[in-house]
Amino acid sequence: MMIRAAKARSYQYVAITDHSVGRGVANGLTLERLKEHIAELRRLEAEIGGIKVLCGSEVDIRADGTMDYPDEVLAELDWVIGSVHSAMGRDSETVTARVIRAMHNPYVTVIGHLSTRLIGERRPLNADYEAIFRAAAETGTAMEINASPERLDIKDAHIYRCRDLGVRMVISSDAHTTERLDNQRYGIGIARRGWCEAKDILNTLPVDDFKSFLKIPKSQRARGVGSHA
Repeated sequence: MMIRAAKARSYQYVAITDHSVGRGVANGLTLERLKEHIAELRRLEAEIGGIKVLCGSEVDIRADGTMDYPDEVLAELDWVIGSVHSAMGRDSETVTARVIRAMHNPYVTVIGHLSTRLIGERRPLNADYEAIFRAAAETGTAMEINASPERLDIKDAHIYRCRDLGVRMVISSDAHTTERLDNQRYGIGIARRGWCEAKDILNTLPVDDFKSFLKIPKSQRARGVGSHA
């Protein structure tokens, strides 16, 4: 049980983010199953106690930059990760516009494993990362530091640039098993290589501060280009 395992690690909160319906290979949730999933997470949060459970989803960014769930569904979620899982071989201009369009969605909290790389298996997306990071700063979209040893995405140089631009970042274990929650140490290591401190990483916030942040409309979360403090 992922929630109990997170609580055992003294986490104050955890986001559960199953894939959206477009990821059939990952048993993505239909709208009906998503509603049932949210209800179950709310029940488990009350039953287990002592840990905040964020009801989320890793939602596919379609080839045209729209999201795999409609906005009225995304609005019901606490945490929305927008991720590219298909059409990865497009040209840089197309890929960049795709990701930036997703970041302009008011319900997309964070972009997951931005480059899509798998170390030793798949090359990163051909994209204008500078333009993407600037758009992230302007739209108040966070960037995931994916701590899976197979990904370590974004890389340290990108983390450093995000930090300079005032882009908020989140370290995610990308855990699909309870044991993989321990991936976090790899994400912490790469964040340090990008010169990050705790204040640069959203999910170092205490639970009440984190919940308060999520209540801020996304348009008001932007720190602005060059506003690192």
